[in-house]
Amino acid sequence: MAATHPESDATPETSSSTEATAPRESVFSLPLASLRPSDPLRWLALGWRDFRRCPRIGLFYGACFALMGQALWQVFQHAPAYALALSAGFLLLGPLLALGLYDASRALEQGRQPSLRASLLAWRPTLSTMAIFAGVLLILEMLWARAAMVVFAVTMNTMPSSENMLAALVSPDNLEFLITYVIVGAIFAGLIFVSSAISIPMILDRQTDAVSAALTSFRACLQNPGVMLLWGALITLLCALAMLPAFLGLLVVGPVLGHATWHAYRHIVPPPATVAEGTGPAAASVTR
Repeated sequence: MAATHPESDATPETSSSTEATAPRESVFSLPLASLRPSDPLRWLALGWRDFRRCPRIGLFYGACFALMGQALWQVFQHAPAYALALSAGFLLLGPLLALGLYDASRALEQGRQPSLRASLLAWRPTLSTMAIFAGVLLILEMLWARAAMVVFAVTMNTMPSSENMLAALVSPDNLEFLITYVIVGAIFAGLIFVSSAISIPMILDRQTDAVSAALTSFRACLQNPGVMLLWGALITLLCALAMLPAFLGLLVVGPVLGHATWHAYRHIVPPPATVAEGTGPAAASVTR
């Protein structure tokens, strides 16, 4: 079944004019696609296709992700007390990097040649909205960090030395800490995921406000809980595997997931012309 959207057969100027004149829909009335278990694998395949079509852009952002991971690991090894603060900063930088990948996928979708310069400037039209959304993510991360400190204080008897911190934290003697920490982390990670699964590409594409984008992401996850849980699990698994060889796997996995997230958004949220008309000649770039 082919899903339509107006950008495939229109210039950016025509597309912008169409979206500007289309009636704005309530965030709760916007129809969302019903997903199938095979859809996350299809998004990954489309993400891999986009990465191969613009590898230099993907590798640039992949290198940024890998360097961020290396920086966080070095800080954790030498000054673990600052690791959480640095990870909070990455929550602000991460969405801006992902925007560049979404912009590249959108350019390919519209039949244009992606540009690294254009992708680096993709945040400019949505700066205020992205700042609000990044602030929300930062608040959630700070609450997560505070909860982690409480769990650590309650379940750990002694502070492990910085030299053996990682080994001490995963020791079977600290099983209670590990279980509690994983549960608390899963709750906060779940909140961050359901609020941002498709929010950032939606902000870029429709220039909607942060609240509407987050609510749409929540709706998508509530409407398709099993598939979105599978999607989140795939993202977690691929990121974990990419970190094993000194974070070098993020060179490829990071941009592929970024492109795939754009296609997940395109699949879940119908384009304005599709909603208004149901069909149309511009129906082309997203297939189910």
